[in-house]
Amino acid sequence: MTTAATPEQPTGPLAAPERPADVVARLRAAFRTGRTKPVAWRTDQLRRLRALLTEHGADLAAALHADLGKSATEAYRTEIDFTIREIDHTLDHLDAWLTPEPAPVPAHLGADARAWTQVDPLGVVLVIAPWNYPAQLLLAPLVGALAAGNAVVVKPSELAPATSAALARLLPAHLDTEAVAVVEGGVPETTALLAERFDHVFYTGNGTVGRIVLRAAAEHLTPVTLELGGKSPAFVDRDADLTVVADRLARGKFLNAGQTCVAPDYVLTDQRTAAALEPLLARAVETLYGADPQTSPEYGRIVNERHFDRLTALLDSGRTVTGGRHDRTDKYIAPTVLADVDPASPVMAEEIFGPILPIVTVAGLDEAIGFINDRDKPLALYVFSESDTTRSRIAAETSSGGLGFGLPLAHLTVSDLPFGGVGESGMGNYHGRYSIETFSHRKAVLDKPLG
Repeated sequence: MTTAATPEQPTGPLAAPERPADVVARLRAAFRTGRTKPVAWRTDQLRRLRALLTEHGADLAAALHADLGKSATEAYRTEIDFTIREIDHTLDHLDAWLTPEPAPVPAHLGADARAWTQVDPLGVVLVIAPWNYPAQLLLAPLVGALAAGNAVVVKPSELAPATSAALARLLPAHLDTEAVAVVEGGVPETTALLAERFDHVFYTGNGTVGRIVLRAAAEHLTPVTLELGGKSPAFVDRDADLTVVADRLARGKFLNAGQTCVAPDYVLTDQRTAAALEPLLARAVETLYGADPQTSPEYGRIVNERHFDRLTALLDSGRTVTGGRHDRTDKYIAPTVLADVDPASPVMAEEIFGPILPIVTVAGLDEAIGFINDRDKPLALYVFSESDTTRSRIAAETSSGGLGFGLPLAHLTVSDLPFGGVGESGMGNYHGRYSIETFSHRKAVLDKPLG
């Protein structure tokens, strides 16, 4: 385990890393001094974090390329600039979000009684980040935790080692090390952190580990936000412009080589529409990445061999429309579309989290809604339809973390929308003011004068 050094710690090759218990105790002591509560401290930390991203964006982009093969364009768009926009939005609105909100008082308490709510920081919070967007999904929750006035321990993913090392170096150089700590490491370090008492735990990852986090937090009655995943469907109606649909599906699915928690996991459509969509998807992939995506600088790689092996085992789950090629030494799997996919096939048994897009056929809207509702509630649901009736029915008759009409992934970029799952896809949400609500306690206050 490595942690960011504080002024009191020795540094250099012989420096002993802080134990998780000592990290948490140190940050809790700092929080109790009131250090993190002033709005001036919060905004200063956010501006320092913004400076980190603007001054060292190239360092982070290089690390993201090393870990996931991300191009500089993708790294800036989905990780660095994404977080800068979240910081700017928070700075623009923080005073308003922190303003106490008045509440009406019943007549029996008298005309001189007043009531309101105020948001208080929680204390010391833990943010555990995943490997697929290892900068954004650590820093965006950190933005909310700092804006809410907390001390924060962040745990980068060990499966993205270059990004983890970059963050462990850069964050202590820019932020207040009395109130922000970075803990690197794998399962033992995460387990040790989870044994400590935090005031909130924010975890992004898979449901298996999410359950471990939830059980550990329960020992301390610590509230938890779980940003998980699931199989996010994309329903394509027969009236949709299929050329536009194919382009948007390909862009949303194959970004980051499909390793996106809200990527369209599979397509649901009728047989005739599926047949028309197949060649358009193949053409859209070629337009995005060329005839050989392995040579495209814009196409990423699978994070490691274990995930590569898991994904290649799914490639026989249907007829290959396009793609299917793979190279283990390069951790490359071509953008792949599968047709004639049986709902009972392996590719439909788990979240794919890779560049494989199955097409499952249904008779129509009723069967599609039933298909979605027979499965775990997804993190996102996408609908391509010109029919107001179709759109209204899916909105009313299904449950998902988010719902996107016509454009996958884009709801994440709207800072005034909450991002989070429901059921198996997670609990709680964040972004914008919803991050303040997540990392704060909304306290009820009543004032009745004595005289």
